[in-house]
Amino acid sequence: MSWIQKLHKTYDICANAPQFAMEPLVPVSHTVQQAHIEIILDASGNFQRAELVPKEVTVVPATEKSAGRTGTRPPPHPLCDKIQYCAADYPAFGGAKESFYKEYIEQLRLWSESGLNLKVQAVLNYVEKGTVVRDLVRESILHCSADQRLLTEWPSDGPVPGIFKMLTAKAGKRDQGDAFLRWRVQISGDPLSAIWEDPEVRDFWIRFDASQNTGSGLCMVTGETTLLATSHPKRLRHGADGAKLISSNDNLGYTFRGRFKTPEQAYGVGAVVTQKAHNVLRWLIARQGYRDKSGEQVFIAWAVSGKQIPDPFRSTRQLFEEVGDHESAKDDIYSGDVGQHFALRLNKLISGYGAKLGALDDVIVMGLDSATPGRMAITYYRELIGAEFLDRVLRWHTRCAWHQNYSKDLRFLGAPAPTDIAGAAYGRRLDDKLRKATVERLVPCIVDGRPLPRDVVEATVRRVLNRMGLEKWEWEKCLARIIHISEDNKSLFCYK
Repeated sequence: MSWIQKLHKTYDICANAPQFAMEPLVPVSHTVQQAHIEIILDASGNFQRAELVPKEVTVVPATEKSAGRTGTRPPPHPLCDKIQYCAADYPAFGGAKESFYKEYIEQLRLWSESGLNLKVQAVLNYVEKGTVVRDLVRESILHCSADQRLLTEWPSDGPVPGIFKMLTAKAGKRDQGDAFLRWRVQISGDPLSAIWEDPEVRDFWIRFDASQNTGSGLCMVTGETTLLATSHPKRLRHGADGAKLISSNDNLGYTFRGRFKTPEQAYGVGAVVTQKAHNVLRWLIARQGYRDKSGEQVFIAWAVSGKQIPDPFRSTRQLFEEVGDHESAKDDIYSGDVGQHFALRLNKLISGYGAKLGALDDVIVMGLDSATPGRMAITYYRELIGAEFLDRVLRWHTRCAWHQNYSKDLRFLGAPAPTDIAGAAYGRRLDDKLRKATVERLVPCIVDGRPLPRDVVEATVRRVLNRMGLEKWEWEKCLARIIHISEDNKSLFCYK
């Protein structure tokens, strides 16, 4: 379980680093959500207007339980949440689901009474009026039938309203109560109306949330006695991701029963530690993770120090383009130089990373995947030092380099990406499961220096031999793929 310790350390190093100011980490006691509707209020909590939100991630305050909420009565977020939680009049408009307004308003009142914050008070004043749905219907954000019932599907052949395009259909219907609200409060003299971006609101919630948590135990990550987490975050790979890395639902899953009396005895993780670790993991996946087409399989590589490293899951051409070297698209520069030009450029590229990354800096390579919607597993995990990692990447792109012909205009010298190898072996129409399995088997070849799987090599050879079954461009692309013959130090690679 050293992965969580490495992530926790990464958070502490990167949280306030100036180079990440444009893409900051999510603070503790917060989570990310896909907001659909933005309501603008004045300082007294009076409704001004509302508008639909373009697709973007919103950082909202959350409790430990609401950040990973599941079950039949999921707990509310303290400020921004679904209409099902925020609107007292949701049932009156024929809401398709149970209303959780009572739990939401009780928590918001308790938070607001713990101190003085005009924006939080304005939101409380507004939602207590119980006119959220009515106001949104009047603004044509939400849509009702003639008998004032929220529609679950658009009955007309005309243009479909924006809210129906944003919500996910379940059994062919869309519940408008699932629309997620965020707030703007316009106060004279305050240029920052977005409540989710206000640092004073964030600090106000963090202090309150810490004061509500009681009970402590041994955190097995830090070795300190601290408040332990009873629920762990989700939404790691994308906004709709419900799978968790850590879960202790013993009622159904038999996670710890029979060995331990409580989940904390099996593995105690501090509440702040798990939030930091999961927040930085979500951040790493979003900014530098490799994802398959389904979005379920994820690989990430990062330096715990926050320093830049080459992405091991990219082709040589993509690595050169990352550092602004675009010569890789010019095929004529390799004529008659016995690969000298390419070797010098590649060594210069890796040396550039090595000048910033310390030889003993920790580098982590991690793979994630889920077999069910609620459980996620670490499918691959390696800890390396900086010098070792850079040497492995250089070795892969040196030994597996050849003239790659992707199209008439896209030609380069170097190694292909793992996804390209999977496509060469099994065709462009290979299913997601086979692609995921192949990429997972190729990652150790890059990071650990293992030989290529022989069945992948043979599959590639068989496709190339079937010359008539491939178009010219596809045959040339597959022809440039790796054919591994032996597994000793005298391995022979035949590329073309």
